[in-house]
Amino acid sequence: MSFRRIVAFAMVSVVLTRPGAAQEAPLADHHQHLFSPAVVAAGETMQPITVDNLIAHLDAAGIRHAVVLSLGYILGVPNKTAPDEYDKVKAENDWTSQQVARFPDRLIGFCSVNPLKDYALDELARCAKDERLRRGLKLHLGNSRVDYHNADHVEGLRRLFAAANGYRMAIVVHMRTSISAKIPYGAEEARTFLNEVVPAAPDVTIQIAHLAGAGGYADPLVDAALAVFVDAIGKGDPRTKQMWFDVTTVASTATAEQRSLLATRIRQLGVGRVLYGSDATAGNNLAPRESWAAFRQLPLTDSEFRTIAGNVPPYMR
Repeated sequence: MSFRRIVAFAMVSVVLTRPGAAQEAPLADHHQHLFSPAVVAAGETMQPITVDNLIAHLDAAGIRHAVVLSLGYILGVPNKTAPDEYDKVKAENDWTSQQVARFPDRLIGFCSVNPLKDYALDELARCAKDERLRRGLKLHLGNSRVDYHNADHVEGLRRLFAAANGYRMAIVVHMRTSISAKIPYGAEEARTFLNEVVPAAPDVTIQIAHLAGAGGYADPLVDAALAVFVDAIGKGDPRTKQMWFDVTTVASTATAEQRSLLATRIRQLGVGRVLYGSDATAGNNLAPRESWAAFRQLPLTDSEFRTIAGNVPPYMR
């Protein structure tokens, strides 16, 4: 998928209809998942989501491209360790690769792994050789029970970020820690991430998922974490040069007050580094079309929405 081809699609105005207004569709959904039979069997979801389901949702939304983030990390959950765990993780990444291969002109696949596992570096090296997964790595620090106050955990993250940088693989990171395990999260943890982890990958895109949260924007700890990046960007911190932020599911249930805060934060980050995403269409998540309509309720200008809709991160060029 060439940069010229992506830009050509970006220049095509795709209009969706919603009550009272029209809206341009985003060029890409930068945060999507598929649910394999193995993930369903593991009890993580009730029904599979295949590439055909995803393409149907994208078509309904007028969205041409998507980034498919493997759920390999789910099969490496700390409290569900099995003797054949690594085999299952490899199989999940391979399944994602095979699904993405059916629509190579529309989909980009990212590998995933629990960064605390002994096999994490081996799996990253294996994925880096896969034509359909070599563009990036997805990390879910909440699901993987990463604790920013554990020096071994931070060092494990650093090693994996450095390895991804060496392979020139972008990193999409759900940096919010586990809510169920009550692992601390907020400004202090975001500073640890910025100071100790980000410098290990200076040459690749680091995409902060869900605006540093886990979906929604009701938790003040999430805004405190995001404010660390807002401050760094405002000061021209070179560590933020390759940093992008996806707005996946942040606006779906937002109140008027939260929508106003979200618009402020997006402007402070810079609309030119904000990416649209909608997450898997499962549970309470909205489908891409409806999710974009919900995001359009933020008090941003039409020009700002057009910029976000057309943003193209380096890993898509």
